[in-house]
Amino acid sequence: MPTSVLVVSDTHVPQKAKAVPSAVWAAVDRADVIVHAGDWTGLPLLDEFETRARLLIGVRGNNDGPEFDDRLPEVVRTTVDGVRLAVVHETGAKEARETRMDRLFPETDLLLFGHSHIPWDTTTPAGLRLLNPGSPTDRRRQPHATYLTLTLDAGAIRDVALHELPVKGAGILPHPRMST
Repeated sequence: MPTSVLVVSDTHVPQKAKAVPSAVWAAVDRADVIVHAGDWTGLPLLDEFETRARLLIGVRGNNDGPEFDDRLPEVVRTTVDGVRLAVVHETGAKEARETRMDRLFPETDLLLFGHSHIPWDTTTPAGLRLLNPGSPTDRRRQPHATYLTLTLDAGAIRDVALHELPVKGAGILPHPRMST
């Protein structure tokens, strides 16, 4: 049976945002698996995700204090619906990212990461899919705050969609640059 996945990162609540947008919470309620690629910044947000998610896979980011150390690892490697995935907050500079990630995650199908607040979707020469959801709360230099949804199904990664949040409000618009 296919597994629906919500991917978020860099929420920075409460330091840079007061709350996670309602559209993201609605997506949390619909998803089978929630992945958070770090920079939560507040433990109450982690508690809320743990309460609401059916299954939460999360890592800590560079802005997460020592209080996160006992609750979240820096890297997660797991298999979900036949897809070997890894989650990490930071992958380094975009130059040569694909080559570096092939070397660091050789037996991985999907690497989910954050840190830059900039959506990313590429496939490495070895076939590793790299996805960054951007940030649903801190768009930085991007026109919109964003998050990702995707489906994992018997070893396949399908239906990858980048969702844009309006600068004011919480609508969901699929992003044309992201494809399956």
